[in-house]
Amino acid sequence: MESIRLSFDGAVAVLTLSAPRSNRFGVEMVDEMDRAIDELGEREARAIVLCADGPDFCHGGDVIPWASMKPREINAIFHRYMTVFNRLERLPIPVIAAVQGLCNGGGWELALRADILFASENARFSHSEQTVAFLTVVGGVYRVAERAGRLLAYQWALTSEEVPVSVAAKHGLVNRIVPDNSLREETMRFAKRIASGATLAHAGHKALLRAWSVGGIAAADDVMFDLTTHILSSNDTRRGVKNAVDALIAGKPRPILEYDGK
Repeated sequence: MESIRLSFDGAVAVLTLSAPRSNRFGVEMVDEMDRAIDELGEREARAIVLCADGPDFCHGGDVIPWASMKPREINAIFHRYMTVFNRLERLPIPVIAAVQGLCNGGGWELALRADILFASENARFSHSEQTVAFLTVVGGVYRVAERAGRLLAYQWALTSEEVPVSVAAKHGLVNRIVPDNSLREETMRFAKRIASGATLAHAGHKALLRAWSVGGIAAADDVMFDLTTHILSSNDTRRGVKNAVDALIAGKPRPILEYDGK
């Protein structure tokens, strides 16, 4: 793969956009991402770090080919982007993004597929689609609305203004702001801690949040006990319950366990 680099640090997979300076993506890059996602499943990763080489995370999609394409051809490309981005979003393991510099257009839509987002102090986010009289076609505006609210999502789509990282964090789009020179280190430290945790429970919480985002509290309630039956029979949960019971009987704090993800 030329534009996507996949590496592993223990149970953490690192998926890197590697077409600096802008990391703009086209069909070839997204196809590479799709193949990398296939490999993630084969390697049994327990957390993913989504990051990028260069000064900026991603400037978005490569618009140059569009000028000579028919609408149906362009639409097919967008459908491909949506399919692959959604595959990343729906993986049953935590996805943690590390964003530096400009995160624009489709790049922001990709970052929004992450469950947790770390950003450097120089990060900024924008929807540039209104400058070409188009939509946030890979699902950006409503994913921003889910986190930051409808008013701001529409404003940012209307104006294509750059949203500073401090504003993004204030409105629930960024979990943690870190110094520019320690973004990757801080993100990896967090990912390793999560990867040593209860992987099946992480997947369960992710499934519950997805059900809630689609259908609200009632929909999440409806799937809850389909999830718990499987998790209660896992080795991790049995170990965790025994650990809690032993600590309670002994009158001691509950020790923190590292889990096997099974």
